[in-house]
Parts: sequence; C-alpha cells; structure tokens
Amino acid sequence: MPDIPAHITGTVWKIEVAVGDQVDLDDTVVILESMKMEMPVEAEDEGKVAEIRCEEGQSVSEGDVLVVLE
Repeated sequence: MPDIPAHITGTVWKIEVAVGDQVDLDDTVVILESMKMEMPVEAEDEGKVAEIRCEEGQSVSEGDVLVVLE
C-alpha cells in the first residue's frame, strides 16, 4: 500500500479526502500549514484511500504518514 507522507513539518489544516475515495496522481489529499503558508500534499500514486492517519489541527513532522492508499 502506498503511503503519502508529510513533506514538511506543520499543522494539518484541511483533509481533502475520505476513506474509500479514489485519488489520481497529483490530487491534493491534505493541506498543511507551515509558517502561515498553506501547502498541499499530493498523491504520488493512484489508488483508493484505505486509511487517514491524521486529524485536522494535528501537528505532524516531515515524513509522518498522513494517508494510506490501497
């Protein structure tokens, strides 16, 4: 299962997908806030969302898995 990690340390501002959603390459799955800027986290693969491992408002570190695709 492909994992979609955070590419920066920040706060989860908005989750753009739900479990069961189909995502395509480069679809935005999560928006992170860091240094008062919104930064999209995009899917690096196609697949169906199997798991969301973050919550809005949660602090995350670079490399933390945010979404898992199947």
